[in-house]
Amino acid sequence: MENRNPSVEVLIVEDDVKIAEINRRFVEKVDGFRVVGIATDALQAKEQLEILTPHLVLLDVYLPGASGLEMLSFIRQHYRETDVIMITAAKEIDAIREAIRSGAFDYIMKPLVFNRLQETLLRYLNFHRELLRMKESGMINQSDVDRLWLGAPKKDSGSDTSFLPKGIDKLTLVKIVHAISAAENGLTADQIAKEIGVSRSTGRRYLEHLVSSGDLYADLSYGVVGRPERVYRKNHA
Repeated sequence: MENRNPSVEVLIVEDDVKIAEINRRFVEKVDGFRVVGIATDALQAKEQLEILTPHLVLLDVYLPGASGLEMLSFIRQHYRETDVIMITAAKEIDAIREAIRSGAFDYIMKPLVFNRLQETLLRYLNFHRELLRMKESGMINQSDVDRLWLGAPKKDSGSDTSFLPKGIDKLTLVKIVHAISAAENGLTADQIAKEIGVSRSTGRRYLEHLVSSGDLYADLSYGVVGRPERVYRKNHA
């Protein structure tokens, strides 16, 4: 039977072999993704792009033989079906601006944090599968466009809950979205649990679902004492 949700094939372009291997392990910890190649310079990257035609490239800005931004431009020109996530230690605003203007899906700073990468990959997975669904249906409307570019939920989702995963109730989900939207500085799973009247584990499950769908994003908050907590905020991008 044909798999209607095949894995997203990923090419990692990183000149440091050890970092490339760490990135590979991070990517393959996320369901729905498979690393098909690793390139350590621009020439290898171009060769593997031609052979593998991956869905997604994790691309470092600094590479032997060409800059990552030059590679990004090359990919956008020659491999229109391949998307790019930039990963770099560079903090220059010009590099970030150029990456965005050249069509990078996201820009992640080193050292790479798994949770941050996971959030981006899950958002990309949703984006990728929405595109496949639209291609199969041959039809597109404004809500489809909004969902792709803005992470907006379906306008008619109130009458159709079939898209929700098992264990996610629509009314509880709406309450959590409203609570997060009203919180200027975001909320933790503990705060959501108290606000909505559910257990912490239940609140966390709903919050992570919203992160995976692109409606929320999560940051780590380092308090005075104790372990850092994930703070969930509305994704306006």
